This record gives sequence, C-alpha cells and structure tokens, in this order.
Amino acid sequence: MSTQPNASASIVSAAGLAPLLTVLIWSGNTVVTKASAGVISPGSISFYRWLLAFVVLLPFVGRAAWRNRELLRQHWMKLAALGALGMVIYQSLAYEAAKTTSAVNMGVMIALMPLLSTVLAGMLAGERLTVASLMGGAISLIGLVYLTSQGDPMRLVNGGFHIGDGLMIIAVLSNALYGVMLRRWAMPLPMWQQLFWQIGFSTLLLIPIFLMGDISPVTTANLPLILYAAIPTSLVAPLCWMIGIHRLGASRTSLLINLLPIIVAALAWALLGEQLHSYHAIGGALALIGVGLGLRKAPTKADQTTSAADGTSWEAEEA
Repeated sequence: MSTQPNASASIVSAAGLAPLLTVLIWSGNTVVTKASAGVISPGSISFYRWLLAFVVLLPFVGRAAWRNRELLRQHWMKLAALGALGMVIYQSLAYEAAKTTSAVNMGVMIALMPLLSTVLAGMLAGERLTVASLMGGAISLIGLVYLTSQGDPMRLVNGGFHIGDGLMIIAVLSNALYGVMLRRWAMPLPMWQQLFWQIGFSTLLLIPIFLMGDISPVTTANLPLILYAAIPTSLVAPLCWMIGIHRLGASRTSLLINLLPIIVAALAWALLGEQLHSYHAIGGALALIGVGLGLRKAPTKADQTTSAADGTSWEAEEA
C-alpha cells in the first residue's frame, strides 16, 4: 500500500517526458519560424512540412494503415477534424496573426491554452476540474504574462487589441479543443496510424491555402527550415503530445506548454547571447510553480486503464 504514491508519481514523471520533448522541439521551432520570415511564405512552409511528413511516414505506417482501412472508414471524420484543429487552423492562424499583433500578445494568448484546456476537458472529456489544475493554470498564466510583458503588464493594455489578437485566440482555442477531442474520441487505431491519417487529412486541407497564397519554391536556403518543421516538429512533436494527452489528460499535458517561453529564453541566452533579466526569473519561476502544481494530480483509474490500453495498441502495431 505504501508504494502506491511512488508508483503514481513514476507514472506522471514518465508520461510527462513525452510532451516535454514536444515543448523542447517547439522551442527550437520558434527559431525556425523567425528564420523563415522573408525566406519562405507561411502557406508554403505549412504545406511542404506536412506533405513531407506524410511521405516520410508512408513506407513505415502506410501498409498497416491500409490493413486498417475499415477502421478509417468508421473514424475518418474524427481524424479529419483533429487534423484540421491541431495542424491546419492553429498553425495557419498563428502565422496570420503574427502579421498584425506583437510577439508579446501572442505569448500571452498561448499562455491561455492550459486554462482553456482544463475547462474544455471538464465540459467535453469528463476530466475533473480540480483545484490543483485550475490554480496551476492561473499561476502559470500570471507568470507568463509577467515574463512576456517584460515585467510591465500594462504594455498589453497600451498596445491595444488587434485583428491578430482575435485570430490568435481562435488558434489557441482550436489547439486546446484538439487535445480535448483527442482524449474524448478514443479510436481503436494505434497512435502512429492516427497521426498518419491526421497528417494526411491536414495536407489535403492545406492545398487550397497553398495554392491561393504566395507559392515559394524549395531552395537550398529554405530546405533546412522545411526539414526541421517536417521531421521533429511535424512527426515527433505531435506523437509525443498525443502520448501525453492519452496518459496525463488534456488539461495537465497542456500545462507543459507554459515551459516554452522559459526554454526559448534560455536558448536565446545560451545560443544567441541575449541578456536575461529579473522578469525572466520571476515570470519563469511562477510558470514552473504553476506547472508543478497542476501536474500533482494523481492518475485516476480511467487514466491507468487508458495507459494500459495504449501500451497494448503499441504492441499490436508492432506485431
């Protein structure tokens, strides 16, 4: 009996490593996003990255996915909706929002995701709205507002509200809803196949966006950016995020996204020589406290059952 708390903590710690890897990859992708400005259009890099990710997965997952085509017929609308929410709407609107709003405002909008995920998970996926998860989300939000506003939250008010702010709110809501619906729509498909079909549908949905925008050719200058966006960011990161949602729940997994500004600040200091200030330390510490508080909730029986089922699905896919 005394080993149960330790076992629960181990489950949380192990499951937290997967979405944490996602956050690390996304942190690196912020550098890629900045570097892509003026080198390749947003519509082109979005389409190229998902098309390339689909092509890379095809020889490894395509045959098994084809054998499960009957399950695809049953669940294709859900898979298409997930691809639209997490891979098309969120990222396309975020690129568009960057044209008319500041990076500060975008950071604050992203910081809303854990609270939105917590509320939506309680409403739609049956996850309990615990005091720990709500307080963790609120504390992290306060810390990130302080960090992204460089210690002066009034900057957000003085800057006014832009069209990009509204677009970013919709984008963040879309990504929060993705996590919740992925949890609610438990499909009898291995995760690799779920990711494969989500990427396939998102690539199809991005074709008109690609054709209607400024089409950038693939060059030696933008190819490394496309490769990073396609392999780590579009394949490894979503898979690890899905693992976290299935095993930790949407609300707790989304809390880890609040580590992103902290990691980006550390990378900028270590790699780019940017200076760190007191607001980085204060805001980052509050965000870390909030994440730790929100992750303290022990897994429920339903979580443990889901984890066991996920493990079975991985083994079944390998077989």
